[in-house]
Amino acid sequence: MSFDELLRELQGQKANEGTQDPISLETLFDETFMRRWSSFKSFEEFLRKGNFDVKTQADIDNIPDELFDRHVNRETDFRDWKSMLNQAHAEHAAG
Repeated sequence: MSFDELLRELQGQKANEGTQDPISLETLFDETFMRRWSSFKSFEEFLRKGNFDVKTQADIDNIPDELFDRHVNRETDFRDWKSMLNQAHAEHAAG
């Protein structure tokens, strides 16, 4: 399974908590978003930098929040995953 296929499969999961319509991580964290808020050009690259081996849904679910928050804080302009996720949803909603 390619990374893009995995991201599409993850719709409605961790990145979409509390939303009505599932949005893929690939859509939320597109190249424009990642370049604006981090030094990465893709969400996949961001995950690789954190040594997050994401191949299945369980891999996403098993990333400890504290560990992911530290990675987000260190590698992006956000303090934690929730802040990054909220900004991505806001930008997506704004079109």
